Amino acid sequence: MDIKEIMTKLNHRYPFLLVDRIVEREPDKWIKGYKNITFNEPYFNGHFPENPIFPGVLIIEAMAQIGGLMFSEKEKGFLVGVDKTKFIHFVRPGDQLVTEATKIKEFGQYAKVEVKGSVDGKVVAKAEVTYYFENVEE
Repeated sequence: MDIKEIMTKLNHRYPFLLVDRIVEREPDKWIKGYKNITFNEPYFNGHFPENPIFPGVLIIEAMAQIGGLMFSEKEKGFLVGVDKTKFIHFVRPGDQLVTEATKIKEFGQYAKVEVKGSVDGKVVAKAEVTYYFENVEE
């Protein structure tokens, strides 16, 4: 799934679209994608100018966006919970944050997913993310 298709599935746009490509996917089961971290992104001006680190909250957001794309055939989805979050290593400009997400369970209009972010094969963050899917009637 390239950026053009991603933009048809997510409502996010720059600077808050944090997915560059989906490389593998089995709908409603698992997904793998990535975000290239580049120095020219606006948050590096303040986080931190002398020691640029990709903000943890944006790591979670990037992983949640990729995890949500697992369910792109469903109606509108929203992030409603983040649990068991751990940040293990820093993510810096020049890194490629690769996210693998696996569905844990679905219940009613909700789904819980395990997300794991890595750089160069080393896990940098992990969490459990919960989504709510709204039935949209046209």
